[in-house]
Amino acid sequence: MSTDGKRSTIDKQLWIAIIGFVALLVFSVVMLILVSRNEDASRGAERYIRLSGQSGFNCEYAEAQKLYAFGEGVLKVTKERVAYLTLSGNEVFSATVSYTNPQCYINGDNCVVFDNDGYGFIVMNTDKVLYEKPTENKIQSAVLSDNGLCAVITDSTEAYGEVILFNSEGGQISRWSSYNSGYPISGAFSEDEQFFALTTLNTTGAVYKPYVRVFAINYDTSNISASDYAVYTIDDTEILSYTEYIGNRLFAFCTDCIYTVSNDTLVPLNDSFGAINYVRIVDDVIFVVYADGVNQLNKLMIMSAGGDIIYDSEVGSDVNAIASSDDMYALSIDDRILVFNSDGGVVSDISVDEDIIRIGFTDNNRLVVVSTGGVHTIDY
Repeated sequence: MSTDGKRSTIDKQLWIAIIGFVALLVFSVVMLILVSRNEDASRGAERYIRLSGQSGFNCEYAEAQKLYAFGEGVLKVTKERVAYLTLSGNEVFSATVSYTNPQCYINGDNCVVFDNDGYGFIVMNTDKVLYEKPTENKIQSAVLSDNGLCAVITDSTEAYGEVILFNSEGGQISRWSSYNSGYPISGAFSEDEQFFALTTLNTTGAVYKPYVRVFAINYDTSNISASDYAVYTIDDTEILSYTEYIGNRLFAFCTDCIYTVSNDTLVPLNDSFGAINYVRIVDDVIFVVYADGVNQLNKLMIMSAGGDIIYDSEVGSDVNAIASSDDMYALSIDDRILVFNSDGGVVSDISVDEDIIRIGFTDNNRLVVVSTGGVHTIDY
């Protein structure tokens, strides 16, 4: 073969290689764009926000740690005072307290502030202080119903603990002492406020025994009372650390499993998780932040009350705060805020430039963000 023929063959092979490389490059770019678009669609519209440029007010980090998103403003909780502030930082009203370790539980426009391991609590809404009460024994936790019923869990000198129920004016409904069920841990009211569920843990036997006790709340023309209704347990030695209702259907949560009542028995709702970290129920949908194991990324699973999985995806490393409204859920994780509707759809994926301490929903599609630099609102 002549030299020209060899050169022609080499040139043709070179052109084929170049064309193949270009085609592969174009294909890779197209696939990258498509994957990026699909990822963006699954994560929602992304945007970056400088919190200092948003409406609100600035404050020091130590001050920000005392602030909770509440109503259309923030609640400032200190050892000496509890105050409701506007989003401009102006005080609406306040109450003087004397607490050693104040803790706050917020439900909508109502909140209870209690002295953890202390002897007093105060209930208020966004208009005024409703009532303030002392307790005989040290308070461990407190929860509120949507309409202002309050349950306070305390220690007891004679039993493992007590649960005291109060009506919306501060009148005592009932007082139950745990003699056989063990230490009271957490409680929840049903949505229609006909039932109150309490998780306990009995540690006297060879193995731990968890219980869920349910009390019926009885209404008549003169007063409200409570009575025993049901007791549930499971065979495992798990600690049922949290309980919640969807309507009047009871759910209980341990470190790696969700239980619900079926045929008058607590049964697992689905397969076990690695480690459940946070749970919220929004509009009859369960939002669970969990991880498959130690040092693993957090995932968010959204599921129906029947256990059907709506959404399940990795979301990040460090959870800062969680908030929910009647039909929305927000998760602050790393430097992002993810907002979901109750259908499991991503409404917003927002990056921020400050570390977030707490978040909360207000009206008009806004979030109140308490960060290390102050309090600000962002539209989602």
